[in-house]
Amino acid sequence: MIEAKNLTMMYGFTRAVNDVSFKVGEKEIVGFLGPNGAGKTTLMRMLTTYIYPTQGRAVINGIDILEHPLEARRQIGYLPETPPLYADMRVDEFLEFVGRARGLGGRTYHERKDWTVNACGLAPVWKHSIFELSLGFRQRVGLAQALLHDPKVVILDEPTSGLDPIQIVGIRGLIQELAKTKTILFSTHILQEASAVSNRLLIMNDGRLVAQGTISELRDSVSMKDASLEEVFLSIFRGSGKRAGAAR
Repeated sequence: MIEAKNLTMMYGFTRAVNDVSFKVGEKEIVGFLGPNGAGKTTLMRMLTTYIYPTQGRAVINGIDILEHPLEARRQIGYLPETPPLYADMRVDEFLEFVGRARGLGGRTYHERKDWTVNACGLAPVWKHSIFELSLGFRQRVGLAQALLHDPKVVILDEPTSGLDPIQIVGIRGLIQELAKTKTILFSTHILQEASAVSNRLLIMNDGRLVAQGTISELRDSVSMKDASLEEVFLSIFRGSGKRAGAAR
């Protein structure tokens, strides 16, 4: 459902993403981990056609993002790190606007709207202006716009940012429910969050994909079967730093 092939992104002389390749299968949840500046957001922006890669290609649900970008976008629900909201609109007005932009109307729109409002817990703020909302509710509205058109592929950049612990548990449950019919790639800085819902993990550092696999496979890769997740990830990052230094 998602296939990245040697994706590279240059900003001047800076290589933000360096020759990254991976696959995410149908109905799979893959967590995307890495420190700030690792290249996660840049890679997600390439997959969603927000920006175009300097080199490489990607395929979303069988559609090449370079050859057919508009059709690729129709397959994707995307929540950026900063939710794309119009603060002067009410929540109901904003989702109606998004629905029209996505070509939804009539019964189809109302069915998807009702599902999305329930799934994202928006009923308490349905008639509120977006500028009045807390950070957590804004995040939920951003998630709603990503899901409204019933996409096959869902790409979420820090989906639980700004949410309280109860809301985080709710979003985790929603992600797991969505994976019954959708492919999901999401980034996070929280190790436990990624491990709680992901089938596999992708780990980036310094623009490169330095490790991928299940938690068990990652532990085996660094010969630390009884180590904590934090110890495993620190070992992977330290190892990737040494390899990068050797390459230079």
